[in-house]
Amino acid sequence: MNLFAMSLSMMAAAAPIERAAEDTTPVTVTRVGTAASVAGSPDYFTGTVRVDAPFKGNGEARAAGATVTFEPGARTAWHTHPLGQTLIVTSGVGQVQEWGKPIQEIRAGDTVWIPADVKHWHGAKETVAMSHIAIAESRDGSPVTWMEQVSDAQYRGQ
Repeated sequence: MNLFAMSLSMMAAAAPIERAAEDTTPVTVTRVGTAASVAGSPDYFTGTVRVDAPFKGNGEARAAGATVTFEPGARTAWHTHPLGQTLIVTSGVGQVQEWGKPIQEIRAGDTVWIPADVKHWHGAKETVAMSHIAIAESRDGSPVTWMEQVSDAQYRGQ
């Protein structure tokens, strides 16, 4: 395929999709600062955790998420997601661990994919804060199943 034909093909693929006439749902912009920061619940987190700008699709959309900031040493409890989870690390240095596997270090710019129903936790390193955008889809109305807290020994890889 020549360059011109390839360019036309790419432009056609990138063309906007026409909305059905009966679809009247408008594009929604949620302004920064319209939702207050929320402390992470001690039922689901250890240490100081802040949740900002939670989002959820409307209608049949299943994706939801938030920006989550973990102070040094803070972490989630063990948990799973029925359709998996994506983490986009936006600042700092953190850790993620799948049940029965070694802890992995994660850094700003890293993207983490956790498959469906994989028991795991994630959080900041002991000496450095970490923020990530967490995105998960719901099944039967729930994006997560929370489990037991991560012990200090587990957090330290012992």
